[in-house]
Amino acid sequence: MKFGVVVFPGSNCDADCYHVVRNVVGQECEYVWHESKDLRGFDAVILPGGFSYGDYLRSGALARFSPIMQSVYEFAEKGGLVIGICNGFQILLEAGLLPGAMLPNDNLEFRCGWVNVKVENADTAFTRLYRPGEIVRMPIAHHEGNYYAEKETLDELERSGRVVFRYVDENGCPSREANPNGAARNIAGIINERGNVLGMMPHPERCSEAILGGEDGRRLFLSMVRALCS
Repeated sequence: MKFGVVVFPGSNCDADCYHVVRNVVGQECEYVWHESKDLRGFDAVILPGGFSYGDYLRSGALARFSPIMQSVYEFAEKGGLVIGICNGFQILLEAGLLPGAMLPNDNLEFRCGWVNVKVENADTAFTRLYRPGEIVRMPIAHHEGNYYAEKETLDELERSGRVVFRYVDENGCPSREANPNGAARNIAGIINERGNVLGMMPHPERCSEAILGGEDGRRLFLSMVRALCS
C-alpha cells in the first residue's frame, strides 16, 4: 500500500506521519508538496498537523486553496482513504469534505497534553482494529479544536454513526471536564457519509510507539492498511 503525506507551508507533523507509516507500520510512503496536483498511485492520503500558511485568517482557510486540494477532493470522490489530523482536520472542514467548522478553544488557550478518547464507531476503515467503546489515550496540541456544527448536523452525525472519536474521562463519560476545547458534544473526530474521509484533532502518529508514551494510535494506521488490503 502507498501512502501520501501532503506538506503545506507550515506543516510540522508531516515527518511524524511519514515515520509511522514507513518505519512503524511498514508501508510505502511519499511526501506530496502542496503545489502538486498528482495523487496517482496512492492508496491513502494524510493531511498532517501543523500551522499551514501560519494559520492566517483562520486554521486551514488558506490551505484549502492549495493546488493539491482539488486532487484530494477527486481522490476522495473515487473512494480513496483520506485522513486529516489536527490542522488536517481543519483543512478538511474548510474544504467542505467534512461538515461543520472549527472554533478557537473555549478557554482561548493553546492546549497540549494527553486526553482520553472513546472509539464511538469501530466499524470504519480507520478504526476496525479497535474495540467498540474502547477508551484510548492520545495527545492533542491545538488552539482551534472547538468543533462546531448546527444542531441538525450534529444530530445527523450521531444518528448515522459518523462521530468516530469523543473526548471522555477515564470512565468513558463525555464530561465537560474531559473536553479540552469545548467541542460540541465532546466530538474529537468525525467521518464523511461514505466512510472514507476522517478528520480528528488528537494525534495518532504521536502515540504509535511505546517510547513516545503510548501506542494506541498505531492501530489507526494498521486499520487503514487492513481496509486497503481487504
